Amino acid sequence: MAIQTFAAIDVGSFEVELGIYEISNKYGIRVADHIRHVIPLGRDTYGQGKISYELVEELCRVLRDFSNIMKGYKVQAYKAYATSALRDAKNNQIILDQILVRTGIDVKLIGNSEQRFLSYKAIASKDQEFNTTIQKGTAIVDVGFGSVQLSLFDKDALVSTQNLPLGILRLKEIVDKVPAGIKLHREMIREMVDNELFTFRKLYLKDRKIQNLIGIGDNSLYVFKQMLGSEHSGSDRMTAEDVNRFYDALFKLSVQELEDLFGVSEKYVELMLPSAIIYKRIMEITGAEQFWLPGIRLCDGIVAEYGEQIRQIKFKHSFEDDILAASRNMAKRYKCHNSHNQVLDQYVMEIFDAMRKFHGLTARDRLLLRIAVILHACGKFISIKNSNECAYNIIMATEIIGLSHLEREIIANVVRYNIRDFDYDQVELETRVYKDSSGVLNVHDITIKIAKLTAILRLANSMDRSHRQKLSGCKTSIHGKELVITTDYPGDITLEQQSFLQKADFFEEIFGIRPILKQKRRV
Repeated sequence: MAIQTFAAIDVGSFEVELGIYEISNKYGIRVADHIRHVIPLGRDTYGQGKISYELVEELCRVLRDFSNIMKGYKVQAYKAYATSALRDAKNNQIILDQILVRTGIDVKLIGNSEQRFLSYKAIASKDQEFNTTIQKGTAIVDVGFGSVQLSLFDKDALVSTQNLPLGILRLKEIVDKVPAGIKLHREMIREMVDNELFTFRKLYLKDRKIQNLIGIGDNSLYVFKQMLGSEHSGSDRMTAEDVNRFYDALFKLSVQELEDLFGVSEKYVELMLPSAIIYKRIMEITGAEQFWLPGIRLCDGIVAEYGEQIRQIKFKHSFEDDILAASRNMAKRYKCHNSHNQVLDQYVMEIFDAMRKFHGLTARDRLLLRIAVILHACGKFISIKNSNECAYNIIMATEIIGLSHLEREIIANVVRYNIRDFDYDQVELETRVYKDSSGVLNVHDITIKIAKLTAILRLANSMDRSHRQKLSGCKTSIHGKELVITTDYPGDITLEQQSFLQKADFFEEIFGIRPILKQKRRV
């Protein structure tokens, strides 16, 4: 395929960015241009809950300019995403409509987990460096204007990821309300950061060695290398001592001196201080020895995702495995039955694959089903009697990196209806119409998808009713209008057979295929 020109737009909390990229099989991703415009949308959202008309006017004007730049580069495709400032604004829907009508740019809201996953993909596009780094205990620290995401890796596996309310714009809004000098403001920020990090350390860093920190996020991150001078010229890695030296030097300079040194405006300088405190404290609390700054922005993640979708970019790292690993660690936290989950995972994949011609579901739906298996019993940690309702609430309250809000809703409902009568009119969805890459999905489409996944989960769950993995190694096949599951288990499977019969009716109602469980008798 020839070189394709792509544009990525990030409507962030403090600035709007446009990245112009060239994508090809031979050269991968190359940056052709990068433009940003400071516009503090987060100031209005975090302070008033809505974005003012004046800022909407400015935003539309900037995006019109971006549209003209894209035309000048003859951009063949683009994606525009808005993050926390617009996502959390009460008037976001009318703003999105205004942008589309007045600029022609279709901006989509993305959740926090999707946003962080994009940035994570951008780092992973540096295959060799990324894969080498995460072999040892590693934390990715994504410091944004609205929040901070901390993701832990160990031996190539994602252990956990958590979102902390420590965005630098949020912190600045809080301390600006207190009439005090920079010294007191710095101490206030440090105390707020320590409060959140103490909880994180207690829950996730116990007996865990973190050697590497990967820093991504806002522009203030990039001044680290400038402050350290020629000693690190051309390098994007630093030691803990380098970071400490930067921190000490930063707070000795006045605002004017910082502006002159880094060539940035006063607005950026004001955000550098809370950012430096966050990185410094995370390094101290994790005990990390190395700090890698790959210079990643959200726009880089957007183009990495697009390059993967059009098959121009191939990642060696498995992101699906990361999503599953994060889900398994969540299940471990809620004491889920691991051996039961493992055999259920085998069953649902075999049923899903055997039914491929009949269910019309996608590979992504297969992943959602596997996550539903992993988390289906997490509610028992709170209540055995109402475990499905508790599981629904746990899943809806917990972000899983790489999954959208809609996808979490689908998983939560599948888990809820696993042991509850399915009611087509009562499926809870927070939004009645969704947009995704395949177009517009209404509540009916999503309800049917939930019903299909629920039917498969129920049937698979019945096959291990005793939690003794009796049907492990069974064979699954389609014969006419029957889904035949054959086992050569020599012992008693009465409990599984009775449970299987109970779940078979709903499965047949959904797919028009009758499940049959057969036991081979040994001579």
